[in-house]
Amino acid sequence: MPQPLDTAGDRFTLPELESAALLTIDVQCDTLDDGGFPIAGTSLALPMMRTVVEGFRRAGKPIVHVVRIYERDGANAEPCRRQLLAAGAQLLIRETPGCQIAGELLPNPGAELDEGLLLDGGVQILGANEVAMYKPRWGAFYRTSLEEHLRERAISTVVFTGANFPNCPRTSIYEASERDFRVVVVRDAISGLYERAEQELAGIGVHLMSSDEVIEGLAASG
Repeated sequence: MPQPLDTAGDRFTLPELESAALLTIDVQCDTLDDGGFPIAGTSLALPMMRTVVEGFRRAGKPIVHVVRIYERDGANAEPCRRQLLAAGAQLLIRETPGCQIAGELLPNPGAELDEGLLLDGGVQILGANEVAMYKPRWGAFYRTSLEEHLRERAISTVVFTGANFPNCPRTSIYEASERDFRVVVVRDAISGLYERAEQELAGIGVHLMSSDEVIEGLAASG
């Protein structure tokens, strides 16, 4: 039986943290434990997400907060969620507190999403080297300007945190891989990750690191 490739020391996939950007995926108030649509493990992982975000800020490296925002009638949602939204689910609804980025990750207390700008495909500046983008489906690269944003900044490595691995993070990770970015998943800063998924990610050259390892790597990269 063929054995999985060992990519741990592969020079073609090794992270280059000196040219890395951080993505947070769907870390919004509704996805936390006390939110309207809580995702298991997201609140638990939030302190580690914050640690990584703060590390990228100190290093002056790009951060992109990728978010979902639904119209109340579900008109812009994927088909599998339209019935749920039409029934009144409080799930990342436009102009509600639940669609806002978790406060722990914000560069400035009280900063709010410009929902109109984001839904029109714009990029919202939140701080130095830090922006928000709206994605209309599971993947962060689908019908967004994310790839262009990263290429303009000569990014080679994309570091992933967020919620919820089986859906949006996993899709976004595969999209990054097929665009030839080097990919890091911060295993303690992403909800819904499980052992088999870690093995599958390693098989496509994704590097799994802890939040502490990422912070140490950033410091070593200068």
